[in-house]
Amino acid sequence: MWWTRFGTATRMALLEHLRNRLAMWLVALYVPIWLTLAYTIVGNMPVRFYLRATDQTVLAQGNELTQISGALNAVTQIVGFMMFTVTFKSSTFDRRLAMAGYPRGHLLAAKVVALVLVSAVLSCYATAITWCFWHPQQPLLLAVSVFTDALTYGALGVMLGALLRGELEGMFLIVMISIIDISLQNPIPNPAADSDFLRVLPSYGAMQSATTAGFSTVTPVAHLLLQLSWCALLTCMGLLAFLRRTRDQNRGGRVSTTAGVPAT
Repeated sequence: MWWTRFGTATRMALLEHLRNRLAMWLVALYVPIWLTLAYTIVGNMPVRFYLRATDQTVLAQGNELTQISGALNAVTQIVGFMMFTVTFKSSTFDRRLAMAGYPRGHLLAAKVVALVLVSAVLSCYATAITWCFWHPQQPLLLAVSVFTDALTYGALGVMLGALLRGELEGMFLIVMISIIDISLQNPIPNPAADSDFLRVLPSYGAMQSATTAGFSTVTPVAHLLLQLSWCALLTCMGLLAFLRRTRDQNRGGRVSTTAGVPAT
């Protein structure tokens, strides 16, 4: 039955994440250490900046603002890394399953479910750590903002895992894209963080809504929808790349029985 195959594929995807020891160590140590350092080392000097999501000039504490960007940066990197690693390492096995008749739709749905669960857990985890240091005005909105950004980078990880041929290249790209994306939007290192150019960055909607969650009572619906649009776009691209990677190797849709047999 379809639900049995889907359940099996989902269980396999989640087990692959749990077996990723490096990712588990990053979750256990990197996230709390980085958020603690962001709050305790960065000075609590006031930072005045223009927040487009509220169309207002906001006055925020520097360490609180850095902790918000740090939460986005840490969670996106980890989720992107986890989805890339699982997709990359299981690509050969997934292709064999598909060629043996296992429905690719079930494999795709299992990856989506795993991405949603991992993103939800890490988003709540990062928000809870932030709450231990200071109280954002809208903690639920903060968690949702981090969650949508995690989905975006997780989908990016799936796409890179299906397209790239080397593991190091994928991890490097995810880390560098996340660092550039978030750092340019932080008004502390970048006084021009309200530049129109930044609207094209993949985490722009999440950064705007997360900052709003910390220092305002406004609900930035438009920016949440913008982030969901990025998520949907990269998810479609990731799923298409996965379908391309797991498709049959010949036009007839069947495995060649003469592959690898020397000519006589």
